[in-house]
Amino acid sequence: MTATFSTRFGAWGLVAGASEGLGAAFATALARRGLHLLLVARREAPLAELAARLRAEFGVEVRVLAVDLAEPEGLDAMIRATVMLELGVAIYNAAYAPVGPLLGVPADDLQRVVDVNVRGPLAFVRALAPAMVARRRGALVLMSSLAGLQGSPRVATYAASKSFCTILAEGLWHELRAANVDVLASCAGAIRTPGYAGASRRREAPGILDAAVVAEQTLAAIGRGPRVIPGLLNRVAAWVLGRLLPRRWAVAIMASSTRELA
Repeated sequence: MTATFSTRFGAWGLVAGASEGLGAAFATALARRGLHLLLVARREAPLAELAARLRAEFGVEVRVLAVDLAEPEGLDAMIRATVMLELGVAIYNAAYAPVGPLLGVPADDLQRVVDVNVRGPLAFVRALAPAMVARRRGALVLMSSLAGLQGSPRVATYAASKSFCTILAEGLWHELRAANVDVLASCAGAIRTPGYAGASRRREAPGILDAAVVAEQTLAAIGRGPRVIPGLLNRVAAWVLGRLLPRRWAVAIMASSTRELA
């Protein structure tokens, strides 16, 4: 598996939003496949700790870059750091998700949603895809969410931004496939991460998955189409909400699932 993955895509992987949770799980899964890594997030200490563990466990080269991807300077620094790398797999896992009724969310927080969740992945793929196209191999993964498949009260702007990620990835999947570059949107449900544990005030959501499971199922889906929904129960839920129920019922069900988020 190690040789196949690195030969298919390239020697290096990039994970944006890598400091903990799902991002760390993606980094571990790529290192297990033999890819060298560039890990990007705002906090340097957890990045350095993760990098040391991956070097020791898998014997790969790991570089860290502590920047804020909501800022243009952060994106520029990330792009500069990839110029000399044979980047094979690039994963945009960074996200910002303020919780609460839209009219109660500060305007600065709403702008940050746009900066991190919309402008960020758009700049990410626009900057990194040309080199992959020139080499005629590579993969781009945008982390989306089941919340983005319909309106999701109390996380309305986050859900809308994830819808953008999904549709962007689907369009790019078709545009870049002739150049042998794969693009994938991973529409995950609830994931056991420190962020979820801090936001939820009730028992675990149905269909919740460990971060490692989401990372493995996402990487396994590269090349199989433009969208993956990790977890059987989540796939069933997406089908029911999207195909069987009236839209207003689907939105109401999402409202009940986000009611307890803090």
